Amino acid sequence: MLPENESPSRKHLATRNFRFYDLIMAAFVTVIISTNMIGAEKVVTVFGFTFGGGILFFPISYFFNDILTEVYGYARSRKVVWAGFISLFFAMIMAQIIVALPPANGWIHQQAYEVVYGQTPRIVVASLIAFLCGEFANSYVLAKMKVFFNGRYLWTRTIGSTVAGEAVDTLIFYPAAFLGFWSGSLLIQVMIMNYLIKVAWEIFATPLTYKIVGFLKSAENEDYYDRDTNFTPFSMKL
Repeated sequence: MLPENESPSRKHLATRNFRFYDLIMAAFVTVIISTNMIGAEKVVTVFGFTFGGGILFFPISYFFNDILTEVYGYARSRKVVWAGFISLFFAMIMAQIIVALPPANGWIHQQAYEVVYGQTPRIVVASLIAFLCGEFANSYVLAKMKVFFNGRYLWTRTIGSTVAGEAVDTLIFYPAAFLGFWSGSLLIQVMIMNYLIKVAWEIFATPLTYKIVGFLKSAENEDYYDRDTNFTPFSMKL
C-alpha cells in the first residue's frame, strides 16, 4: 500500500489495472437501476414511519461511492457515476417505450405495467438530475475531507459525505418529482424520513465500510489522494 503521505499521479492512476474496480462498478449500477425502477414511487408505512420503499436500498449506492472515492479517487468514482447515469437513463427510456407500445390482444396486464413502469417524464428527469448532483456531491466532499484530514478519521468523511450528498439528492428529487401531486405534509414527511434513514444507514454501515476499504487498499495496493484532481463532473479523464 502506498504511504499515507504519498499520492499516486494521475498518469499512474490511468495506467493501473485493478482487480475489484469493475466489480464495484457493476454493483453500483445494479443498485442504481434497481432502486429507481422498483422502489422510487412506492410510499410505505412501517412501525408508524412513512417513507419511500426504495430508500431501504438506495443508500447502498453511496456506500459503494464512498469506497470507490476513498480507495481509487474522485476521477475513477466519477466514471462510475456516469456509468450509473447512462445505465439509468437507458433503463428509464426503455421503460417508457415498452409501456407506450400497444399491448397484444389478450394481454391483460397493460394497466398494471403502466402503474409499475410508467413513470412520468417529470419523475424521470428529477431522478436523473438528483442522482448526478447527489453522487458527485458525495464523492467531492469525501475526497476533500480525505486530503484535509490526511487520510485519518475515515468515519467522518463517509458519514459527512453522505450527509451532504443525500441532502442534495433529497432536496432535488422529491420537490421536483412530486410537488403538486403529493400533499405538502406528505412530501415533507417523506423527505425528512427518507433523509434520516439514508444517513442512519451510512452510520450503521461504517464498520463494514472500514473492513472493505481496508481490504481493497491492501489487495489493490492503492490509497488515492485527490490533491491535484480536477473536480469537474464533466470529464472522463483520470
